[in-house]
Amino acid sequence: MKSFWLLPAALLLSACASVAPAPEPAALFADARFGAPRAPVSDEVFALSPSMRRYLAEELAPRARQRGARAALLAMLQDPRQLRLTYSTDFTRNAAEAFDARSGNCLSLVILTAAFARELQLPVRYQSVYGEQTWSRADGYAYLTSHVNLALTRETTQLRGASASDSTVVIDFLPPDQVAGYRSRYVDEATVVAMYLNNRAVEALAAGHTDDAYWWARAAMLRQPRFLSAYNTLGVVYRRHGDLAAAERVLGYALEREPGNTQLLSNLALVAADLGKAADAERLRTRLAAIESAAPFAYFDRGIEAMRQGRYAEARSDFQREIDRAAYAHEFHFWLALANAALGDASLARRHMKLAQQYSSTPAEHALYTAKLDRLNARRVH
Repeated sequence: MKSFWLLPAALLLSACASVAPAPEPAALFADARFGAPRAPVSDEVFALSPSMRRYLAEELAPRARQRGARAALLAMLQDPRQLRLTYSTDFTRNAAEAFDARSGNCLSLVILTAAFARELQLPVRYQSVYGEQTWSRADGYAYLTSHVNLALTRETTQLRGASASDSTVVIDFLPPDQVAGYRSRYVDEATVVAMYLNNRAVEALAAGHTDDAYWWARAAMLRQPRFLSAYNTLGVVYRRHGDLAAAERVLGYALEREPGNTQLLSNLALVAADLGKAADAERLRTRLAAIESAAPFAYFDRGIEAMRQGRYAEARSDFQREIDRAAYAHEFHFWLALANAALGDASLARRHMKLAQQYSSTPAEHALYTAKLDRLNARRVH
């Protein structure tokens, strides 16, 4: 049995979210070139099966009435007499599949937990964990596997008088020593669903089912157009399928939005080489080597230190480098706005503060950035 782990909320620092003005991926699709998928492609990942509804009615709901929804859900995961979930990385399951198998990878178990939390009307926040990202290569392609967990808050009626640490519990299906000290970012539910669809695409591709992989990746892009890993997967699908021009187009399109995205750079370099564009391939590999030498948040932390010392131009450069690697990170845009304001560039300050506001994922973040943006706008009026 693989138990879940409770992590102190203070160890997980919110960094960025994916709530950006959406790219338009439809022009990147090539439906006519691919056969129908062997099974329906669905994004209804949280749907409860009849057996789940019975468990909810007979086990969870009575405990929720007695002890509260969050306590009932935590007991479901922790009590060995209940679900006895096991951790498995064989393939990504939706909630119903994970429940029936009593097994799943971290994303599958997060989806299963969230499905019951939704039925119990328990607020959930999803978190992607920095530092638990693993590069792998298969058949020459570059893949990046990320780790995800979720945070449960108490029911609204129970929050009065509770401290922040009492009101939020982070559930992780990896041991604390594997994620302790890592930063995390809140991601919206559409991104979690896109992660699931993208995982299914990668798994189908690895199994040699290229047509299936195309439709799963396509669904991921439609579900969350800002989830650029799905664009990377579609590019790999096109390359596997022999559609090199299409692969170059989709990878290049995504790279324009995140010029520092290492998986996009790696795979686009392969496609450029396939097309005989040796100079382009070498240029991309050189960019990749320079970026991979910097750890996640390295430029951001350096920018914060530069801000403290009044070196605003240097800070601006560092924050922009992080944005090149994570285009939809609200915290990066917020600090870039502050650096531009300190340098007297009010127009860029307003632009990036507005982006921080748009990309925020919580009411508190949105309120903070709105207030900052109002102040910047007020300065423009006066």
